[in-house]
Amino acid sequence: MKRDRKKCFSTVKRLVVKVGSNILTKDNGLNLDVIRSVSRQICCLIDDGLEVLLVSSGAMAAGIKRLGLPKRPDDIPGRQAAAAVGQAGLIMEYENAFEQYGKKVAQLLLTSDGLISRKRYLNARNTLHTLLSWGVVPIINENDTVSVEEIKFGDNDNLSAMITLLMDADMLVNLTDIDGLYNKDPRTCQDAELIPEISTIRKNIEKFAGDIPGALGTGGMLAKIKAARKVTMAGTPMIIAKGDKPDILMRLYAGEAHGTFFVPKKERLKNRKCWIGFNLKPKGLIYIDKGAADAVLERGKSLLPSGIVGVEGEFGVGAPVEFKNGDSEILGTGLVNYSSADIRRIMGLRTNEIKKLLGEKPYDEVIHRDNLAVTGEMAGLIGYR
Repeated sequence: MKRDRKKCFSTVKRLVVKVGSNILTKDNGLNLDVIRSVSRQICCLIDDGLEVLLVSSGAMAAGIKRLGLPKRPDDIPGRQAAAAVGQAGLIMEYENAFEQYGKKVAQLLLTSDGLISRKRYLNARNTLHTLLSWGVVPIINENDTVSVEEIKFGDNDNLSAMITLLMDADMLVNLTDIDGLYNKDPRTCQDAELIPEISTIRKNIEKFAGDIPGALGTGGMLAKIKAARKVTMAGTPMIIAKGDKPDILMRLYAGEAHGTFFVPKKERLKNRKCWIGFNLKPKGLIYIDKGAADAVLERGKSLLPSGIVGVEGEFGVGAPVEFKNGDSEILGTGLVNYSSADIRRIMGLRTNEIKKLLGEKPYDEVIHRDNLAVTGEMAGLIGYR
């Protein structure tokens, strides 16, 4: 059943817009027409009462073009240096474009470790809230000049999803160089068909996407699907659309059916659970039996030691840990009340047996439901958060 997009957009108060490298750059540098068009449309949306956060790629691509490099550098220092060169020009062009409509901008460069720490996560959230309250447009990018494998988001598609969840945004619009998600790669298959709406992101949807990054960016269509999985699981819709189509943001806001619309789950995931489920990097893995999986997924229960059948990795109390069912499907992530060593000792036991074995029983639950986020594909099919 196709959703009424106009009705969906009518409830949007806070919007995240992500713009990809492939539409922000051209052979001789930045695509100023696109920058000015997107900026103008965002200003129109703000004037209509929306709060808008912009996640913009393009720094590394702009730096590559400005330096005259034949391709994206293979080495990390080279990529970081290119991003440093390009970021200055990118934000200057945005500042000039928004100034034409009386809007000020702020630049925020983030790394994933800034959102892993709960304190930093909340600090970033407070800063963004303040900028929005001042009427300033936040322009957010990954800090490519310092990011390495351990701290990088991976791509701005993922970053845009993280910002959407961080700010409790009502919609994520991902602007790219094709019209949306196709059942085949439209660049190589003439019979490729656009998929206008997706209700549940199953494995076959990821197969459609493939993993074909653009020449200038780091995120291909698969990265966008993964971003859509995160935000829709949290109860927020997302649209992938062609960013250089004339007035695309305004046309989407008017309810026109462009691109691919990803239908959100009915309930919105609480901000803390978004942080647990999508920001924290798991330190280990717990395997649970069918009874425990049913209790967690269908009845929203905590994870007790009696339902645990295996543990992987070494971790301490309070660590984020993924949990899987017997079919090795990831169900979600939670903060553990016991170390991996103690979980191995008490797994399979009833809660009244914990003290006898460990000498104390600080908690009945290995993971309390308040510290547990169900984020796997099964959650989407069952509908529990």
